[in-house]
Amino acid sequence: MSKAVEAFRTISEVADELDVPKHVLRFWEAKFPQIRPMKRGGGRRYYRPEDMELLRGIRHLLHAEGYTIKGVQKILREHGIEHVKTLSRELAAAQAEAAASKRGRKAAARPDGLDKKLAKAPVSLATVPSPPSKASERRAQVEALIAELEACRRLLMADVLAGEAKTAQRRAGSARG
Repeated sequence: MSKAVEAFRTISEVADELDVPKHVLRFWEAKFPQIRPMKRGGGRRYYRPEDMELLRGIRHLLHAEGYTIKGVQKILREHGIEHVKTLSRELAAAQAEAAASKRGRKAAARPDGLDKKLAKAPVSLATVPSPPSKASERRAQVEALIAELEACRRLLMADVLAGEAKTAQRRAGSARG
């Protein structure tokens, strides 16, 4: 039986849900003063739902996006806690949609249209500034990111092909000699 979304969670439950050790959560508390679980007698920590959103966002930035601790601190300082929580919510929505489509069902449409935006923009959520002032500006940003990614892909493919050509030349040269 799982807890309700709005229920408080212990550090063990949070560690299991986020798939990180408990000592990492304590370390994050030291590095990110924005993480403030409620503490009861004996120092026992209880994480509120908003703490969970922040932790999910931090975990995503650190583990999935490859940010450093200082990088995430800078994002929190410049964009605020709500930005990181928004990343967490957007990631959860994208994962729910992916899981639903994997099961062969369509996820329930979100009233803000985020499901359609995420489907059209398979880019890192952390790289898109928040909040965009206009939909057309966001679309332009996403298109620029996609173009940049495609250029990177072409460069990587050129390097791979060049490496394969060099390997073939070396093999041909060693076969003759």
